[in-house]
Amino acid sequence: MSSLSKQALLTEGRTTLQLAFPLVAGQLGQMLVGLSDTLMIGQLGVVPLAAATFANTILYLPLMFGIGMTMAVSIRVSQARGAEDVQMAREALRNGLFIALVVGLLSVVLAGVLIPFLHLFGQEPEVAAAADRYFLICAVSMIPAIGSMAVKNHADAMNHPWPAFWILLGGVLLNVFLNWVLIWGKFGAPALGLEGAAIATLVSRLISLAVLVSWSRSSRTIGEWVPRHWFKRPHGPSIRSLVKVGLPASLQLLAEVSAFVVATMIIGTISKEALASHQVAITCAATVFMVPLGISMALTVRVGEAWGAKTYERLRPIVVSGWLLGAVFTLFSASAVLAFPGTIAGWFLDEPEALAVATALLLVSAAFQFSDAMQILSMGALRGLDDVSGPAWIAVFAYWVVSLPVGAVLAFGLDWGASGMWWGITLGLTLTAVLLGRRLWRKTAPRVAA
Repeated sequence: MSSLSKQALLTEGRTTLQLAFPLVAGQLGQMLVGLSDTLMIGQLGVVPLAAATFANTILYLPLMFGIGMTMAVSIRVSQARGAEDVQMAREALRNGLFIALVVGLLSVVLAGVLIPFLHLFGQEPEVAAAADRYFLICAVSMIPAIGSMAVKNHADAMNHPWPAFWILLGGVLLNVFLNWVLIWGKFGAPALGLEGAAIATLVSRLISLAVLVSWSRSSRTIGEWVPRHWFKRPHGPSIRSLVKVGLPASLQLLAEVSAFVVATMIIGTISKEALASHQVAITCAATVFMVPLGISMALTVRVGEAWGAKTYERLRPIVVSGWLLGAVFTLFSASAVLAFPGTIAGWFLDEPEALAVATALLLVSAAFQFSDAMQILSMGALRGLDDVSGPAWIAVFAYWVVSLPVGAVLAFGLDWGASGMWWGITLGLTLTAVLLGRRLWRKTAPRVAA
């Protein structure tokens, strides 16, 4: 029977979906932090929302770098699980947390250095002035945020994602509550506005990390697979093993995210309304993206486990079933955005100019959803095969050589404005999806795998 028979695809697709569902829920839960912040800060006005967008855009770079590095935990733990190597899984988490701490501390240093120069990024003066304290506090929150991803990735790779999901969802709800208290000064607290939203994010992320670590240590299911001694000196070979796959994964994420960062900075030079609209559209697009991202994370775990167990004949059915799941989802999500772009934009904004720009950007986001889903699904499967360097350079080429130059020409040369930058990003996503899909198909061919 062919490895791509209907039965094989159904079996592997069902298993992938079972793992992906809590991962998708977990990613959506994390996005709810940004979504709730956008909704609540948006009530303060365009300037605070634009300032939060500006600050978070810069912080996306160290955050994505940290997430890329902690993806190595998921890869190594899934491979360790397939090979039944308990010690490898323990070292992956302990040393992954050390890497998370280093990246978080570097984020704080970067923020401290940049604060006096925020006005040089070309944003409107009132936006740059409003961003400084929010920027620094959110930078500190990178430390627990990246650490939480390391613990969560370990649990996901152990095929035990639900407890981590509920813990992180609790952190989201805590963040919303603290936003309400600190932004508007409830229960006798001072009304801190934008700074209150940053403090709420920091506190909720610290508590989430503490609860995740406590749970993982006491869990009857994965407790044997977590470190016995958390504060030993970092283990050199494990650090090098994590960096070997984490650094290229970070490069790939940085290539895509930095392209969006530069696009955001360019859009910010157009007007504060354009920047606020971009934040609304990117928040919605990123929320939808969490579904294919969750499926991609499931593919990393399942492909890594099959690769570690040397059951190579399962690779293509796992990959193709994952592609099909992503395609079906984006068909529905893009259709919904195309049907109701103005309604969605109106949830966040009421100024007519900003609302019109946000509506246009949402229409573009519907166009790139399919390519965005396909590229992240292929990238996730390739990570499970330890193939990270080549895909990273593909991403660098697609976003920096294609997306940004084309977007700039469309935005300013053809006067398409913010929509032009988004169409440039769409082209880069499409190119990445095609190149990574071809690479993955070759890597999972039976004669290559064996």
